[in-house]
Amino acid sequence: MDLTEPKLAEAPPATGHPKQLYMLFFAEMWERFSFYGMKALLLAYMVTQLKFDEPKGYAILGSYAALVYTMPLFGGMMADRFLGYRKAVMFGGILMSIGHLVLAVPEDWSFFYGMAFIICGNGFFKPNISSLVGTLYPENDPRRDSGFSIFYMGINIGAALGGLLCGYVGQQINWHYGFGLAGIFMILGLVVFAIGKKSLKEGLPPNPAALRKPFFAGVPTEFGIYAAALLVIPAIVALFNRYEIMDFIMFGLGAVSLVYILYIALKLEAEARNKLFAALIMIVFSTLFWAFYEQNAGSLNLFAMRNVDMHVAGFELPALAVNNFLPPAWVIALSFPFAWLWPALNRRGKEPSTPLKFGLSFVFLGIGFSVFYAACLLGAESGLISLPAFILGYFFIICGELCLSPIGLSMVTKLSPANIVAMMMGIWFFASAIGEFLAGKIGALMSVPENVVDNPVLSLPYYADIISKIGMYSIGIGVVLIVLVPLIRRLMSDVR
Repeated sequence: MDLTEPKLAEAPPATGHPKQLYMLFFAEMWERFSFYGMKALLLAYMVTQLKFDEPKGYAILGSYAALVYTMPLFGGMMADRFLGYRKAVMFGGILMSIGHLVLAVPEDWSFFYGMAFIICGNGFFKPNISSLVGTLYPENDPRRDSGFSIFYMGINIGAALGGLLCGYVGQQINWHYGFGLAGIFMILGLVVFAIGKKSLKEGLPPNPAALRKPFFAGVPTEFGIYAAALLVIPAIVALFNRYEIMDFIMFGLGAVSLVYILYIALKLEAEARNKLFAALIMIVFSTLFWAFYEQNAGSLNLFAMRNVDMHVAGFELPALAVNNFLPPAWVIALSFPFAWLWPALNRRGKEPSTPLKFGLSFVFLGIGFSVFYAACLLGAESGLISLPAFILGYFFIICGELCLSPIGLSMVTKLSPANIVAMMMGIWFFASAIGEFLAGKIGALMSVPENVVDNPVLSLPYYADIISKIGMYSIGIGVVLIVLVPLIRRLMSDVR
């Protein structure tokens, strides 16, 4: 059974990447510094400073992360129909800058409002800057996957620096200084994009006349969209105070999105419809991947603080900084090998197909969590796992991420009809949203009772049990997806 990509002779030769890729690289890098730097602090801040109990902290973290990845669905649709990618990215960046700076204000009200601004801003920024990367390459250009891998490395340079610096400043100096540092770099990313956006050939509004058309009381449609986004912010704050209803919102939106995509697919010609079905299958599987993977921003933060031996050469490393530095640091270390690997295998006709890469991502993810579990068994007596085992587990987890996340971004741009690329990018991030929401629920299963949080021997079993299950389920799902590879490849038709 041939599971590799066919080598297409008619594809244009690889001759380097467009210069605009590197402008988008730096804009996204600094935006991700701010986003992941802030996210590194959230759960620990809620549990240690706001004194939320752990299940509530996990629920709010899951709700925040779910909303962050749900809003790109709407931001992508607004860009496709009205704003275009460039305006959407600028508006989103402005909202996110405001949100980070609001979080830096040491007042009780600022926490939920800051997160609400970031959620709305991310909805406009995230899907559309990724879509801009897709516009840089012709159809079936073999550089596309490599380009997205380079772009993805920029995301993780920002995430590594943000997790390290904001994690250290927040935990060791002042939590609000950590939030403020994230805001400074968000503004830097926005400035980079504002200066470089004119060099882009694509991304303008699809219908400028419709954008200027009066929306209400003479207000142009463009400003009506901006005003509607601002009105969403207090609604999000209200949701944080009633996070119990997020179950109905997330699963309801999931059902509506699935029905809507199927409705669009049924109106397409057979080949385009099959490609959209192939994308949908992989998007659904990605939901499960993120539900497991995103423990790194939740339960593994507290796990690192309580049950990982952070002593090196007589010094104790700050757990939040280490845990939030490791995943993106491994991505940085592995991005160039992976960016080189796929084109090199393609030239030999040996590149794994996109669905096979997805299957491998789950297998690697499962191995990583199995390493964590084995370390828990070895460290049961002391209640602490070794830092080298923690680092090794993340190595395998990130190998899994690199087989799915940048490949997924590229897959969406290749399999989606041109007129709904941004919306499908929003659907991709919405699948991540459901995964993040489920990650909060999985993390809550590892909640440690307050009377044992300071005893690593007693707290370790709360983590070890669920970590072992994540490892087993991940490998099992990977095997199922690998079995489905021939079917998905037939649906993909000529797309590599």
